[in-house]
Amino acid sequence: MENPHIMLAPKVPVAREGYPFIGFAAFLTVVLAILGYSGLTLLGLAATAFILYFFRDPERFLPERADALVSPADGKIILIEEVTDQAFTGTRALKVSIFMNVFNVHVNRAPCEGVVDRIIYAPGQFYSADSARGALHNEYCATLLTTPAGRQLAVVQVAGLIARRIVCWLEPHDRICRGQRIGMIRFGSRVDLYLPRETTLQVTLGQKVTAGETILGVLP
Repeated sequence: MENPHIMLAPKVPVAREGYPFIGFAAFLTVVLAILGYSGLTLLGLAATAFILYFFRDPERFLPERADALVSPADGKIILIEEVTDQAFTGTRALKVSIFMNVFNVHVNRAPCEGVVDRIIYAPGQFYSADSARGALHNEYCATLLTTPAGRQLAVVQVAGLIARRIVCWLEPHDRICRGQRIGMIRFGSRVDLYLPRETTLQVTLGQKVTAGETILGVLP
């Protein structure tokens, strides 16, 4: 499904989810300029520029190693632990959590090739995404995947204190490629991965990762 030898021309497109926000901010800025509010116009320009920056969606270049799991999100590794995952995979799993702040790219990507088994959405609270309460009680959307080798894993998008909108572009039975765009979370949050215990991790706590490029680990 994936050809590692194809190189994409680098560019910085914008996620379509941002079009309404960018358009509204730009329109409001133009109105303020027409009305002669120079100070507010400058604020409007700054807001438009930040929103455009927030919804950026740059191309990424996948590592050549075909069995490598890539990061599903830009951000920082805030948790690595072995857990009993009763909610998603139903097994003992390695949980890896990535926190995204408002300055990270927020488009999420598939960590590996596979088939979407289920999409689980659960409403909840909006505590800070990097807190213990947020991990337990926040709204989330989980994508359960099965790899071509039959390994099961889960990618869980978790809402946060400011992030109030989880977007998932997948549906059950979709076949996805490693590094494919799968959704986004608006305005800062986290992504949790539940991986097979046999996964050889190649990241550490506090490490900064890049979606689609940083190797999180290798499946046996």
